[in-house]
Amino acid sequence: MNHPAPADDFRILVIDDQPANLELVEQLLAREGLHNVLCCTDPAQALALFSSFEPDLLILDLHMPGLDGFAVLEQLQRRIPADDYLPILVLTADATREARLRALALGARDFISKPLDAIETLLRVWNLLETRALYRQLRRLQPHQPPLRARPVALGNSS
Repeated sequence: MNHPAPADDFRILVIDDQPANLELVEQLLAREGLHNVLCCTDPAQALALFSSFEPDLLILDLHMPGLDGFAVLEQLQRRIPADDYLPILVLTADATREARLRALALGARDFISKPLDAIETLLRVWNLLETRALYRQLRRLQPHQPPLRARPVALGNSS
């Protein structure tokens, strides 16, 4: 696979309350050379580390005790600068339409259903990282252009 930048240039923050899920994701990413990965079982701690780690990709479970993934997405909306693009990949066993629409409205960019398929997960990870890299390159080349903001898709009553 042709990647947009050296794998170690990317920082990935993974938040899931299940250590086994974190270990699986970390192993998948490591096989692709993605080693700059911070895994966290505590969403509140992950939010505290967010600004200092400055991830290029956030991989997030939705359903966790205490602070769930939806609350994390809400808090991140206030922390991500308007002129930035942070891709968020939701990993969840909740495949309901309502959960997807709510997460998309809060800033998620893609979904993977649990149990994870390694090839699909890595494809989506690389697609999101490439989008992040292209967005950053565009901002460097055209610093005075208004920011491109992806808007949540209005799916209406479609099934």
